[in-house]
Amino acid sequence: MVRSVWDEDLSLLKILTLSDLGMSLSMLHINSLRTEESNVVHESAVRFDQDLPHYGTINGAIIGPGEGEVTSPVKMWLEAFDLIMTRMKAAGVDFSRILGISGDGQQHGSVFWSAEAETLLSNLDSSKSLAEQLAPIAFTLQKSPIWQDSSTTRECREIEEAVGGPQALADLTGSRAYERFTGTQIRKIRRIDPERYNATSRISLVSSFMPSVFLGTVAPIEISDASGMNLMDVLTYKWDDKLLNFCGGPELRSKLGPEPVPGGTVLGRISPWWVQRWQFNPGCVIAPFTGDNPATVIALSAPGDAILSLGTSTTLLLSIPPTDTPPKRFTSSHLLSHPTTYDAHIAMLCYKNGALAREQVRNKYANGDWSKFNELVEQSPAGNGGLLGYYFPLPEIIPPNVIGSHFFLASEDERTIKRLFEEEVSSTAHPRAILESQFLSIRSRIEAILPEHAPPLQRLVVCGGSSANPVIRQLAADVFGMRVFVAGKEGAAEGGAQLARYAWWREQNGGKGTFEEMRALDGVEERMKCVAEPRLENVKIYASLVDPYREGEQRVVEMCRPRAG
Repeated sequence: MVRSVWDEDLSLLKILTLSDLGMSLSMLHINSLRTEESNVVHESAVRFDQDLPHYGTINGAIIGPGEGEVTSPVKMWLEAFDLIMTRMKAAGVDFSRILGISGDGQQHGSVFWSAEAETLLSNLDSSKSLAEQLAPIAFTLQKSPIWQDSSTTRECREIEEAVGGPQALADLTGSRAYERFTGTQIRKIRRIDPERYNATSRISLVSSFMPSVFLGTVAPIEISDASGMNLMDVLTYKWDDKLLNFCGGPELRSKLGPEPVPGGTVLGRISPWWVQRWQFNPGCVIAPFTGDNPATVIALSAPGDAILSLGTSTTLLLSIPPTDTPPKRFTSSHLLSHPTTYDAHIAMLCYKNGALAREQVRNKYANGDWSKFNELVEQSPAGNGGLLGYYFPLPEIIPPNVIGSHFFLASEDERTIKRLFEEEVSSTAHPRAILESQFLSIRSRIEAILPEHAPPLQRLVVCGGSSANPVIRQLAADVFGMRVFVAGKEGAAEGGAQLARYAWWREQNGGKGTFEEMRALDGVEERMKCVAEPRLENVKIYASLVDPYREGEQRVVEMCRPRAG
């Protein structure tokens, strides 16, 4: 039926889907993408430090005054909205052709609205800017806690104890307690500033703050981004009353608003302020915004795919299709609800030692030259003769609190390993060792995360700086046993534009149709390019090294564990 709707009205649909707007508010900047028939045709950005220097941010943030506190000024975000619209208009963007708006925000950041907020949002004067009308009176906190904040260690331990420990919290919400998560931030604010907390009428994530501005009313929180709060049951998509009461008291439910909503929902039409000031189409639909990581999944993959981001950190985003058995939850990874696909999930692994560790090995053993690094990788055999290297120049997250370089040698039958000192390792073996180590760590966890009897993963989509390296791509294909693809560079903001399009498309189809059905109509596969095929003989070698790798990692954890006394 979805296909027939498309076929019967193809010319009309092409016109109507000509423009979707995706907006991305990260820590560093606000970014907008306008798409036509899934192709990006315009991009604008406002960089907070350079374009709005009067707020005094460094990388979009303000550090302090309290220990571990990191915030961003809400007024800066509002001013960025005004500035990016000015830039888009100057570039010739016709706002009247935009039929839907969605996007993404940096995960975990929160906005605290005052009792006056709803009235102010719904009565904006088109002759005045957002910033001058909403700040400061619409907010009880003028600086929003963001993901870098680490001031809530006390609250993390308290929340975990209240539910039976870190694993119990991970089983319920998808993650153990983290300082940056919104639940701990709310509990801290309620404890140290009860007057402001009590004056707060609604609490938004950054991702729900943004559509609120477009709607002229406070928007509900979206299910995937709600997974990063330690407040929602990750399997039912409902707020958990015990956690709500513990973090914010019985009043927190009303402050958060209705139950979280899925992507593709039409929240309403754009508010009159946008129509009058910027000449938006009054019929433009506003859809829920999501977090930056789920939006990247939307942009670059489908259920059954894995995304490997090889940037400063190494991050795996695993799109898990619906299964009869829910995915397992762990204290070292995150499980998020999928933005568009009911009962699907996103597993996330984030490693601190990504590009930094690779670059240190390159500098020490390949004269700082990537060509030499690649040459040394290709000179060494797959599996590196059983050498297992663990490289942690910074204290790692997965596994937690390990640091330093450690080496082991697996026996020929892979049944035992023995420790090596660094001087026993050939200098030419390190480039392959670090790549194999980083990828084997991820592979060893994928097998545990995937539900029993889950269908095999379909493909690996790589992005980030190191994804341009053909040797790294091939090694990833061999370790993971998957074809490796690369896609466009737009990422999260493009995912937001697709969510906008999905909301509009579903509404035209009477609320029917899946995100995958919509994307299938685009020939989206042409946007993906296969850059590496797994080599079967190497895949077998790496499969046999997973267990020895796990054993070596456990020994590293034990060596790095603080000794009593």
